[in-house]
Formats: sequence, C-alpha cells, structure tokens
Amino acid sequence: KKALAECSGNISDAADWLRKKGIAAAAKKGSRVAAEGLIALRVNDNKAFIAEINSETDFVAKNDSFKELSSSVLDAISISETNEVSELIINGKPSNEALTNAISVIGENIQLRRFARVSEDSGFVGSYLHGAVSDALGRIGVLVSISCDKISEEAKLLGKQIAMHVAANKPVAANQEEVPAELVAKEREIFSDQAKASGKPESIIEKMVEGRVRKYYQEVVLVEQAFVLDGKTPIKEVIAEFEKSNDCNFKINSFTRYEVGEGIEKSAGDFADEVQSIVANS
Repeated sequence: KKALAECSGNISDAADWLRKKGIAAAAKKGSRVAAEGLIALRVNDNKAFIAEINSETDFVAKNDSFKELSSSVLDAISISETNEVSELIINGKPSNEALTNAISVIGENIQLRRFARVSEDSGFVGSYLHGAVSDALGRIGVLVSISCDKISEEAKLLGKQIAMHVAANKPVAANQEEVPAELVAKEREIFSDQAKASGKPESIIEKMVEGRVRKYYQEVVLVEQAFVLDGKTPIKEVIAEFEKSNDCNFKINSFTRYEVGEGIEKSAGDFADEVQSIVANS
C-alpha cells in the first residue's frame, strides 16, 4: 500500500520501488557479521557436494526459508562447473541476486561463504554430518575421498567412521607429505628453541627435535592420528587391518572439513544484544 502511494498507484513502478528498497536494506545488512548458519552436504556414491551458508543467528539457521536456500545452493553446485560463488546460478538467479532476495525475506545478513565438490572415480566418498538438523544440514560436515577396489557396506562404514574422526580431530592433512612445509618449519623452530634452552649437547638436541616433529605429525596427520573410536590405534593401522581382513585396497586420498563460522572473527556484541538494545530504547 505504501509503495502504491509513493508511486501514484502505478503497480509496475510500485514493484520496482519495493525491489529497490529491499536491495538497499539487504546491502545495509550485508555489512553485519554472519558467523552462524549451516553446513549443507549431499553425497551421490562417488560424487559429493558441500557448502557453508552463513546467517547472523543460530535461530535463523533453523528457519525453513534458510533451509530451502541451503538445499537450492547444493542444487546449484551439483549442476555447475564453476568454483566461484559469484558465478553460481541459484534458483535461476545469479548468486548475489539470490542471496539479496534471501536477506530481504529472512531479515538477516546471509552469505554463501564457500563450497566444494569431491569425486572419486575409483572408489567412493565417505561423509559425516555433525549437529544435523536434517539429513543434509548440520554444524560440521566432512567429505573423504577414498580409493577402494572392493566397495562394500563394510568399506562404506569405515569411510563414514573416518569422516567422523576428521570431524572430531581436525587433522591438517591426510598424510605427512601434504602437511604445509611452512607449518613443519615453524614447529621445528619452536622445538629447537625449546631444546636449546635445556642446555643439552647439539647431538641430543637434534634427536629431541626429530622426536617432537614425529609427535607433531601424529597430532595433525590423519593417517597418523589415533582412531577416534578406540583412542589408540593409528588410522593407518586400522586401514591395514581392514585391507588384510577384506582382501582389498583402501586408501584415503583427501578430505574436506567445514565447520560453521570457523575462522570468522565475531564482533564484541552479537545480533541478539543488538535486538535487546533496540527493544530497550524503543
């Protein structure tokens, strides 16, 4: 009614007026921190898709409109070849327009932060969703690319258990070779300084540093970590035993782990505090 009054009863102009108002409001909300939301995950045997869609509050992340948007994002990723958020087409619209529309409807800043595709032609993709609010939406999502020459229910179960382990233990890399060299160099420098402070001979210090580096690998490398299900057996030994028992080859090639809001710096106050402040001053 207000739009029609502003546009002298012209329906077309009123629609444009409303759209401009919605875009302006969305742009204003777009500057606010969105560190809540959901991880959307979908697996089709040897292909899988994962995305992080952020909102300002956990409350909105449980909204049906937000869940529908998350599902639409997965649809868009599954039929597109782009790796850029800005190039995705969501519900027939460019991603920035689709997200602007979502902000206008939902009333919070909504961001598609990141997404990934995982495929494995010679095996399958293991997956795990933690804090699930539905079959495809949760707080932590993990995809693990696994080569396997005998795909069975047992192999898929192990794949899921490894994905669960990744969710809980946050490894840096699947194997030692994939650990970034700068991280190893930094740890080696720290260990070396600590060892030198002990006043021990150089030959002893070198052995101490190498021992600490090996321990570091056990902490951050997936196949070196103690399996979350028993807390003691290295995953590489779990896999070796599985291969022996099932007469097969089973190899972890890579993994992708998304956690809602991971790495996003939140402002000192939050959205709930802002709402309370508005209510108190109204």
